[in-house]
This record gives sequence, structure tokens and C-alpha cells, in this order.
Amino acid sequence: MTFLSDVWYVAWRELIKFFRSKVRVVVTLVQPLLWLGLMGNVLQGFAKAPYVQQMLGTQSYLAFMTPGIILMTVLFGGVFSGISIIWDRRIGYLEKMMAAPISRGAIPLGKMLAAAIQGGIQVLIIVFIATGLGVRFATGPAGILLIVLIAMVFSTILSGFSLSVAVTVKTQETLMALVNFLTMPLMFTSNALFPRAAMPAWLAAIAKVNPVSHAVAPIRELTLYGWNWGAMYTGIAVTVGLALAMALFAQWMFHRATVE
Repeated sequence: MTFLSDVWYVAWRELIKFFRSKVRVVVTLVQPLLWLGLMGNVLQGFAKAPYVQQMLGTQSYLAFMTPGIILMTVLFGGVFSGISIIWDRRIGYLEKMMAAPISRGAIPLGKMLAAAIQGGIQVLIIVFIATGLGVRFATGPAGILLIVLIAMVFSTILSGFSLSVAVTVKTQETLMALVNFLTMPLMFTSNALFPRAAMPAWLAAIAKVNPVSHAVAPIRELTLYGWNWGAMYTGIAVTVGLALAMALFAQWMFHRATVE
């Protein structure tokens, strides 16, 4: 219980920082609106052709891309976990936390939890905007809750990676370069925004094993079709497994870096 309370207090500090940063809060509100309102409507004509509708599995490209926008948002949001480590080190707060009577393992886990909660808030905003634009979630409120949980678990994958890198680099610029080197290819070699059937064979093969594709599959199933657990099981299992592995890796990297 002491360890869990340590994790929560670290997460609570990160959430306070988030809500006090007016720019980040505004971006959190506006960014999904831009993606859904602009890109979704610009490419809406893409789904008018019957062949394209067959590939998408729906007549609405906006409904197809909403799960992808959900994951894109939490994917890029996870990078702030690593930035917080660099900032805490720069102002001397990281040393204070390590000197405090809390578990060192609670520091990366608390920051990952904060990233997951922030991601969950962003997902709810996206769901609200998408609903206003005409997207209907096939599984209703219960399905939306599961979508939020899957996205929160997925957010810990990148936040864990970002934290693991942040404890070994010294500047935000280096962290951003390394994380973007991973996140951009992950996003655009997945089927988050376009169906695998529309991709060349080599890209479709990459998309099939891409973690983003595994995470988007159950969210898209819940959005477009319903409670098909057979279609969702693999994606949920892969996402949870990667999140647990990254949590352990982030703890190990943090302990290794702070002991040395």
C-alpha cells in the first residue's frame, strides 16, 4: 500500500503540473478537433466509392479514423513523461525525490500513471467531438469505457519508452529527436489512418505486426461493429503485455541510471 501511495503522489504532482499549464490544456482540447474536423472531413469523399467502403468496413471515413486519432493523441502525449524527468533533473527536484522516503520505482510508474490519466481525458474529449461530428459508437457507453481503458494502457508504452530514454540523455532536444524517430514510423506504418488493404505488400506486412495496429484493432471493433471478443482478444493481450514489459523496463532503466 505504501508503494501504491508513492506512485499516486508522483502521478498527482504530474497532473497538477498538467492542469496548471494552460497551453497544454488548450492544445489537449483543440488538437483532436483539428484532426477530426479537418482531416476527417477532407478525406470523407475518399469513402464514397463502394470498393473503399469495403476496405474500410464502414461508409464513414471519420468513423474509421477516430480510433486512429485516439491512439495518435495518446502516443504523442506520452513523450511528456520523459520531458518531465529532464526538467526535474534540471531544477534539482529529481534529486529531492530520490532523497525522499519513497520507493524509487514509484517515480517512473507514477509518471506513467499520470500520462495514462491525461491520455484518458484526451480520449473522452475525442469521443465527445467525434459524436458531435456524427460518429456512432456501436457498443455504447460501456464500449467507450473500454476504449478509454485500452488507450490508457497503450499510452504507458510510449511514456515508459520516453522515461527510459530520458534517464540516459541530458537535453529535451535529444529526447524529442529519439522519441520522434520511433513514434512517427510507428504511426504511419500502422493501419490507424488507412486500411491495410490499401497498402503495398511490404507496408501491409509491417502494419500487421505494428503495436499500434494491434491496439487500434479492438478500439475500431468497439467503435464500428460491437462486442466481438474474438477479434479483440489478440490486440488487447499484445497491448497489455507491451505495457507491462515497458513498465518493468522503465523501472530497471531508472534504477540503473540513478544508482550509477
